[in-house]
Amino acid sequence: MPSLMDDSPTNAAEFTVSELSGSIRRTVEDAFGNVRVRGEISGYRGPHSSGHAYFSLKDDKARIEAVIWKGVFSRLKHRPEEGLEVIATGKITTYAGSSKYQIVIEAIEPAGAGALMALIEERRRKLAAEGLFDEGRKQLLPYMPMVIGVVTSPTGAVIRDILHRIEDRFPVHVIVWPVRVQGDTSGDEVSRAINGFNALGTDGPIKRPDLIIVARGGGSLEDLWGFNDEAVVRAAAGSNIPLISAVGHETDWTLIDHASDRRAPTPTGAAEMAVPVKADLDAHLATLAARLKSAQSRTLDRRREAVRALARALPTLDSVLALPRQRLDRSAQSLGRALELNTANRRRRFEQQAARVTPVALVSAIREKHQQVRDKIARMDRVQERRIDALKSRLERHAQVLASVPRRLADTQGRGRERLSDLARRSDSALTLMLDKHKRGLGAQARMLQSLSYQSVLGRGFAVIRDSGRKVLARAAQVDAGTMIAVEFADGEVSALASSADQPISRPKKPARAKADKPKEPGQGSLF
Repeated sequence: MPSLMDDSPTNAAEFTVSELSGSIRRTVEDAFGNVRVRGEISGYRGPHSSGHAYFSLKDDKARIEAVIWKGVFSRLKHRPEEGLEVIATGKITTYAGSSKYQIVIEAIEPAGAGALMALIEERRRKLAAEGLFDEGRKQLLPYMPMVIGVVTSPTGAVIRDILHRIEDRFPVHVIVWPVRVQGDTSGDEVSRAINGFNALGTDGPIKRPDLIIVARGGGSLEDLWGFNDEAVVRAAAGSNIPLISAVGHETDWTLIDHASDRRAPTPTGAAEMAVPVKADLDAHLATLAARLKSAQSRTLDRRREAVRALARALPTLDSVLALPRQRLDRSAQSLGRALELNTANRRRRFEQQAARVTPVALVSAIREKHQQVRDKIARMDRVQERRIDALKSRLERHAQVLASVPRRLADTQGRGRERLSDLARRSDSALTLMLDKHKRGLGAQARMLQSLSYQSVLGRGFAVIRDSGRKVLARAAQVDAGTMIAVEFADGEVSALASSADQPISRPKKPARAKADKPKEPGQGSLF
């Protein structure tokens, strides 16, 4: 048996990693092309941004990765949920990127009716926690809707029962939004129908319903599953139009029944809740009309008797005007005497005023006014003199201030010249110190530059090699044989021809005999 470390040739075929992964994948897919796996969903966080869904299926001993592609996910009747026990149908394949195997799910269904009931209960608790089932948010049904929208199948017996019952009770305008009430797409169609009725305008070509009825006949739990869809429940809870749910028989309960404004035991019961009986209304209106007419007659009779009683209590015209007439007669009798007395009183007051107005009194009043005028003129003269004296004193003070201005200006100019001279001396000193500081710094920088310059290194016997483009060559690998190079020394620069590393360095030729006595100049020689 050859050793593991034996390097002898072998006939075993060689595979690349990709070829080996592809072979394993084909083998697994051929052997498990269609499988049904029962397990609990774990690690589900909703569809990925790409639309695909990734999670795991597990039991008490093992776990397998699962994936649902975007196109399949949109067609699923039952969507995956965390912790739900399901039966998944699909194929087993491998993922070469991490050497794992996984199941690609094509269909998924809950593992029995118990799992469906557990899923419904879990969804009911979740939506109830959001307040979608609160009684406080439910709307009152309109007593007399003019337009009713019905969301149901247009070909079933349900719509005929609803139309017949509405026609028998109170014919109104009915708008049917046709949907599938069973199957994979029923939930989406019902939710779109509810939202579509709410989106209608009040003045559009299609009248906006005053009431919506969502109806379906009886069936199994799987048949009614579309009305447990979360989108349907949210659409019913968010409807601005009052909504009646009539799904299944009286014993059938779905999640839309909790979110609707009123639940009907049957579709026929929903029609009876929606509209009253027209004959009963007509009879009730006739009764009310008779009662109204009787009440109006009794009211008119009572008002007529009240008016007659008030008319009997009113006084006659002569009794009302008797007292004013007596007062007028007495006033007319006393009017002439009152005029005579008033005229005599006015004449007496005039004579009293005329007796007081004499020439002596007028002259005395004029003299008194003249004296008052002279007193006021004297007071004005004194006030003017005081004002003039005050102005003279102010002018004298201003003159003294003006006289002292040239002296103060001269003092200020002298102090300004002294301060300017002092600032000039300080600026000269500061400039001198600054120049010295910059000179010292420049000298230090020059010394630092000289110490760091490569030319100081050349003085210690080193050289700088450059190519024909004046680029510095730091390594021998950068020099090609037969190229011209420039060698810079401390005292100058020479040109040289580069040779390969395996060629021996030729000895310099002996100088001509005529030049034998000439002393050799010291030099570094060829570096190559």
